[in-house]
Amino acid sequence: MELPLTGLTVIEVGQALAGPLAGAVLADMGADVIKVEKPDGGDDARLWGPPYGPDGVTSLYFHGQNRSKRSITLDLKKPEDVAALHKLCESADILIQNLRPGVVEECGIGPETMLAAHPRLIYCSIWAFGFEGPMMMKPGFDPLLQAYGGMMSVTGQPDGPPTFCGASINDKATGLFITIGALAALRWRERTGKGCLVDGSLFETAAFWVEGQINNHIATGDIPKRHGTGAAVIVPYQVFETADRPLCLAAGNDRLFARAAAVLGHPEWSKDPRFAAGAERVRNKAILVPLISAVFATRPRDHWLAALDAVGVPSGPVNDIAEVVASEQMAAVDLICALPNGGPKVVGLPLSFNRQRPHPTRDSPKLGEHNHEVLGRG
Repeated sequence: MELPLTGLTVIEVGQALAGPLAGAVLADMGADVIKVEKPDGGDDARLWGPPYGPDGVTSLYFHGQNRSKRSITLDLKKPEDVAALHKLCESADILIQNLRPGVVEECGIGPETMLAAHPRLIYCSIWAFGFEGPMMMKPGFDPLLQAYGGMMSVTGQPDGPPTFCGASINDKATGLFITIGALAALRWRERTGKGCLVDGSLFETAAFWVEGQINNHIATGDIPKRHGTGAAVIVPYQVFETADRPLCLAAGNDRLFARAAAVLGHPEWSKDPRFAAGAERVRNKAILVPLISAVFATRPRDHWLAALDAVGVPSGPVNDIAEVVASEQMAAVDLICALPNGGPKVVGLPLSFNRQRPHPTRDSPKLGEHNHEVLGRG
């Protein structure tokens, strides 16, 4: 298939997750992504294992974020390698960097320098805490920002400790926001003929994830609490145990609650003034949730899922990762892609164009594999 970003050249100067993920998304959509790595070991994520890929050396983590790219090695402390990067940027469209704060300035490839030399370049910087403020120079990783950004304070059981989300959601979402910003900046360049500086940070992303809780706090002064698998403003909207395995019920409005109540054998709940309206269900959550839990415990999960599905109430199993991978829906959407040339299987781009999903066009590169092809040297 013809990919939408064919002809676009991206220089990725970064490592770990946020920057490489942005590069991987652009590569999956057809961009030529040239990954710049340090000669001594390259991207740290190459060693983030086990498990490792078919070569027994490169982590599956690296394969997942660096498919379809070309790798070159540059020592950006050397003037000749900085000059080589400038040469690449003469024809590049986008540069993405997520190096430790201050490093690009030390190396002479900061945004001011690069945009002055290459005024049509889209220069994307990924920070831990942002490009200004007292913490701008601090490094950071996803768990730190889940803690600092308030996410952990609202995740977990009410009577338990703050909980870390199992996915690196700040890293990944920051990479996606940078991708959105880069593509928007290309539209800017089409109109103005000028490049653009795009900044994003894990802290700003973390705050964006909890924007509802932040908005509520600003309006009321209350400090949001943890609700386990439930929600602060919708009830019932959580995981319930059944006679064998848990399920998730999402009765997100009064109509759906009435249907769920009927399935549970208590249609009178939808007429009870304590539960009839959403706001009242929230106020009386401590009464309603145990009533629902007691009924769910009487039958197996599959019984309840079939009954809820029959009346259109959103519900589903609490799958483990193996069940997700083995599900018919995963097979139907064709999301798991095999890298070409015997590479491992990875989760692909969660987008389709004209009902076709772009699949990786290259394996993830060996360190410096494309030095000769891109730089004309070994």
